[in-house]
Amino acid sequence: MKKTKKNKNLWLKEAEIEVGDLYFTTAQQYRAVLAMNGDFLIYAPSSEDMEPLPADSSMPFANSPAKKCQIATFAQKEYLAFDWHGTVAVKHQLTPSQIAEAIGQCNAKAQIAGLMAE
Repeated sequence: MKKTKKNKNLWLKEAEIEVGDLYFTTAQQYRAVLAMNGDFLIYAPSSEDMEPLPADSSMPFANSPAKKCQIATFAQKEYLAFDWHGTVAVKHQLTPSQIAEAIGQCNAKAQIAGLMAE
């Protein structure tokens, strides 16, 4: 099996990651950063091999458990620019209602509260 090379040009820097940002990985998986505290963050992952989201769609995190990881680990993934409401960028800021929808879909309230209490 051939190992694919990672393209470090597609990686984020830790300073570029913010709560409420939506990212799209090279595995065609969306990730929404829900909370950050210190070196850790909570994010919602979607299924892999997703079609690009239309601008008016709901968040794609239903039945996906929230994940906790170090910010550095999150940053060292490959991300793609994607079109969101007519703007192409590597990350897009979600509205408060979209963030609330993502938190509700992956049932992350308790996990976020735990992270913020650390």
